[in-house]
Amino acid sequence: MSGRYLLDTNIVIALFAGELPVLSRIDLAESVFIPSIVLGELYFGAFKSARAAENVARVDELAALRAVLPVDTETARWYGQVKERLKRQGRPIPENDIWVAALARQHQLALASRDPHFTSVSDLILESW
Repeated sequence: MSGRYLLDTNIVIALFAGELPVLSRIDLAESVFIPSIVLGELYFGAFKSARAAENVARVDELAALRAVLPVDTETARWYGQVKERLKRQGRPIPENDIWVAALARQHQLALASRDPHFTSVSDLILESW
């Protein structure tokens, strides 16, 4: 356990649901970051939900309380490397997840996710919560 984590969308949803194992891991973490890509996915889900205003406010609160990592030129470089390796291996993963993996690698963070396809990304520290 590295103590420094980047949270995938499914972990944030579990956090919103109040799942005790996720809450405990976050409480024990040295630092927790949210990818801007994950915020986009959460806002999309919030806007299309039956309780859009309430859910958008929840995402706004998360963004205000946690450090959000933006995508920059260096992230784009990592993205290109990750995507090329996955293509060479014949193991594609969703585009947004390539960006998330690139951010995790760029900042040397453990990625907390429940998506098994992240195991295809080499040199990614992955923890399933």
